[in-house]
Amino acid sequence: MKINNIFSVFTPKNTKFFFLLNETAIILDQAGDLLIKLFSPMDKDKIGERNKICKLIKGEELKGDRVTHQIFKTLNETFIVPFDREDISTLADEMDNAIDTINRSAHKVLMYVPEQLPNSTLLLAKIIKKETSEIKAAIGKLSSLKTDGQLIRKSYKAIKAMEKEADMVYEKGIVDLFHSKIRTFEIMKLKEIIQELEKSTNKINDVGKVIKNIFIKYT
Repeated sequence: MKINNIFSVFTPKNTKFFFLLNETAIILDQAGDLLIKLFSPMDKDKIGERNKICKLIKGEELKGDRVTHQIFKTLNETFIVPFDREDISTLADEMDNAIDTINRSAHKVLMYVPEQLPNSTLLLAKIIKKETSEIKAAIGKLSSLKTDGQLIRKSYKAIKAMEKEADMVYEKGIVDLFHSKIRTFEIMKLKEIIQELEKSTNKINDVGKVIKNIFIKYT
């Protein structure tokens, strides 16, 4: 299939549809920014700031839901090529899933109110942020896939490498947790938070896989 086919519908009347994908990627990246702030060290008298950050992440998740809904609405109204519709709907859905998992990570912090956060949580948050930045960069290049394909390829390969790095951080984080002197109940809370962060890296990698499939199909 020729490159023109995937974005043949992005005529002036359908420009809004394409930019909605970029908007979702931007929301995902903003959630990544907030996640680093959430897991960064804080003075005890500023711990309340974490609640505010969690609410901001929830706000991004709600924005993501609205934009995703608009993408599917626009797809149903204007995107008439079934094969292309499947690729774009999958991309939108996976980005929304990634935003949701970031929000769930934040929600666990809000719900469990951990006494302290291990360094592995910040390391995972930083990996997530790097992944979301690559997603934003790749989505921004999809409209010029023919000329910027190698940049897109570089992004999805980087995301895959980061996901593998996250696996190692996760495993070490869990091992360190169970070898620490932290109370058992606190360990259980932190374990769930670390697991949710690791799930976030996997979900973002799923977005990268969709981008990779689009790259392979249309270049």
